[in-house]
Amino acid sequence: MGKILIVEDDESIRLGLKYYLEQENFETVLAENKKQAEELFSKEIELILLDINLPDGNGFDLLKKCKQQRDIPVIFLTANDAEVSIVMGLDMGADDYITKPFKARELVSRIKSVLRRTSTKTETSTIQIQDITIDLKQAKVFKMRTDVMLTALEYKILLVLALNSGTVFSREKILADIWDVNEDFVNDNTLTVYIKRIREKIEDNPNQPKIIETVRGIGYKIGEENEK
Repeated sequence: MGKILIVEDDESIRLGLKYYLEQENFETVLAENKKQAEELFSKEIELILLDINLPDGNGFDLLKKCKQQRDIPVIFLTANDAEVSIVMGLDMGADDYITKPFKARELVSRIKSVLRRTSTKTETSTIQIQDITIDLKQAKVFKMRTDVMLTALEYKILLVLALNSGTVFSREKILADIWDVNEDFVNDNTLTVYIKRIREKIEDNPNQPKIIETVRGIGYKIGEENEK
């Protein structure tokens, strides 16, 4: 199993997570604040369990810094269940968002799910969809060689569709492939907003989309693409 960095200021929770995860054959590294986490972050870390409220900063800043160094899976584990925090965390690139209190078995299941998704890498280096190029190694999107500024969450949605070109994805399937957070915050309206934002950035005419097509009553599918 992989090595997990646990960033949590509550000692009882921190040690409890360490004990349970090690019973599941995970290695753990513990940090009680942002500074310690930055010092312990290394290439051996395969996933970060991250609290938002830390004594010397916040988890959002640490997430940003870690993602700049490496596209590492991050799961927020926090008592902050405000919708704005959940959306912000996911939009910044978090792979999941679990609110306290939580069940240990559920946490392990979610960790394994995130690691499974992030380890399923394609050998393809780029995906070409009409005039859109997705560079998988850089996790960037280009339109006619111009960098398209997608948020981490927008990129994930586009990638889920692009890696399954021609397949019609229901809204539920898209959401399930991207995150596992409480369904109260993950609904059709949320996905509709993100699809609209992506289309505004990649489509020639967002009102008549040719890349992300709507399949009425079912969901969405991607247009024709060529992998390289």
